[in-house]
Amino acid sequence: MTAPNAPQDPRQADAADSVAARLREAVRAVESGERSADSFFTRPQPPPRPRPAPGPASARGAAPERDPAPVPVPAGLPALLAAGGAPEALAGRVATALGEGAERELRDDPWRLLAVEGVRPEQADGFARALLGAECAPGDERRTRALTGWLLERAALAGHTALPMAVVAERLAGHGVPDPEAAVRDAVEAGAVLVFQDRADDQAALAGAGEREDEEAPVRVLLGLDRCALAEESLADGLARLRGTFAGPGGADWAAAAEAAPSPSPSAGELIRAVAGAALVAHTGGEAARAEPAALVGAALDLGLRACAASHTPDGRQRLAALLPEDARAAVTVAGLLAGAEGPERDAEGTLPLDLLVVLDAGQLTAESAASLVESLPDGARLVLSGDPLSLGPAGPGRVLADVLAAGWCPHVRSRTPDPGPVGELVSGVGVGELLRVAAPGNEVVIVPVRDPGEAVHRTVQLVTDSIPRGFGLAPGEAQVITPGHGGPAGTRALNAALKERLNPGPGRFDGFDPGDRVAHSPAPGRMRLATVVEADATGLWLEGADGRFAVPRQHLADTLRHGWAVTAHQAAGARWPAVVVVLPGDAAGVIDRAWVYTAFSRGAVHLSVVQGAGPALAGAVAAPPPAPPTTRLRALLREQAAQAPAG
Repeated sequence: MTAPNAPQDPRQADAADSVAARLREAVRAVESGERSADSFFTRPQPPPRPRPAPGPASARGAAPERDPAPVPVPAGLPALLAAGGAPEALAGRVATALGEGAERELRDDPWRLLAVEGVRPEQADGFARALLGAECAPGDERRTRALTGWLLERAALAGHTALPMAVVAERLAGHGVPDPEAAVRDAVEAGAVLVFQDRADDQAALAGAGEREDEEAPVRVLLGLDRCALAEESLADGLARLRGTFAGPGGADWAAAAEAAPSPSPSAGELIRAVAGAALVAHTGGEAARAEPAALVGAALDLGLRACAASHTPDGRQRLAALLPEDARAAVTVAGLLAGAEGPERDAEGTLPLDLLVVLDAGQLTAESAASLVESLPDGARLVLSGDPLSLGPAGPGRVLADVLAAGWCPHVRSRTPDPGPVGELVSGVGVGELLRVAAPGNEVVIVPVRDPGEAVHRTVQLVTDSIPRGFGLAPGEAQVITPGHGGPAGTRALNAALKERLNPGPGRFDGFDPGDRVAHSPAPGRMRLATVVEADATGLWLEGADGRFAVPRQHLADTLRHGWAVTAHQAAGARWPAVVVVLPGDAAGVIDRAWVYTAFSRGAVHLSVVQGAGPALAGAVAAPPPAPPTTRLRALLREQAAQAPAG
């Protein structure tokens, strides 16, 4: 793991060196027994978590997720926010983040406002200045602790479960903290964050880079949030439990099932044989490779085993169900399975009665969702993590599939089923760093050069409303638009406004939406479902999506609902449409990378149009080496588990 953004300023470099020196002293003190590990280095050993409560017996099938009930807003909270210069409308989000004691917490510590999603440090500082006056100081412990947690929360959204301590200190300095080293130590001692040492495999990598055997390897220390740490610890322990309780093939005739696997999927038999002999199996491949885990689930059901497969999105569940026509109820979503709305009913202890769980789109699993799934499986169950490691990772902490693969902890089946057609050929090239010119006699791939964002929006609307429907027999608006971000002249907001004007014009009389609008509902980071507005009532909007009709309460509309004709590639991950229009404006150069292009281009099943305004930056993004992966601990934890396992 490589620390990003190493300090360039000499003073910052000296501060980082000072932090490292103090940490090396602490490590020596711990190892020599002069200082207890609990006094500084904290590795949580979580008690067994209670299993999730069983879902209601009637809640089987593809029931939609429910929005959480709103937290009551304390009576004095709106006035307190107004006194601090914050909008009173923020009260609901503050109450959701801080609970019923939000008013008291903010009076005691105004920087607790940073716990509210979307609030930035400068806004929290302004709020604190208004309430505290002259007492407000940049080195206030309340501020530095809140900032430390906010930095780690931001990092978690980018996939990190921990950050090097020197990096956190550097970023605190960037927010005007006068003594970032002391602020880091205070946050640790106050229990606001946890501290970890780098693992042996990372030290070996450092030694291979030029360290002499007689030299002490440098110690790097990581800071992490307790929820991320507990999730990775629990996940590693749960995977070790599954492997330790695995009883082998049993009496099932797995060999015959492998021989009978569908011939169009040459790797299906290999996957079935691997699952016969292992508690955990990793499976990787593109969209066409989804047929292989589907064949595995079908074979397991034929063998009399209790099996199901969970996908990342409702759309993914539908595509999976189409591959399991006789056992479509075995196809669920991860969120629905965890919520008890889909899949088998949990037993009295909250355990899922499954012999085999296959997770598709496993690259979208966060450490927390993966830990919840593993905790729900009974002893002796088999788990298959299937996904495409070349796609974008989850919008949350962890990179579970990548870490399992890197740890070499289980059998890995690589699919030999390529994605078909010109789109598949193009995407395969992107995966290895090449932007190919593919033959597309049926206009399966079309490049549309544009000179500026205005032209990009105009050509996108033309493609979605006219060219693609005429060429491929689709309804106007059925093609999905993907663009790098929400803002800017060719972001999702601008594109959705232009597409609404053509596809469903209206005044937006229901909080900016009209019946017939396509919307993207994001009830939580990393989860997005497309739906259509049906109607509104006093409580909010009613939507119709792939998982049926559901309501979004009015107080959640601003935070969870956007128009959905255009989405980002992160939102589109795990979903698939007949045709996709990928918009690359000129300012995309610093935003896109190979994984982004691979994910966006691979969302179209039959047709891909690329509205190309990025020029040579597109080929450069594809050819450039992938960026450093997020900092996580699961790989090292799994290797540690393997090292501690009894021989034989």
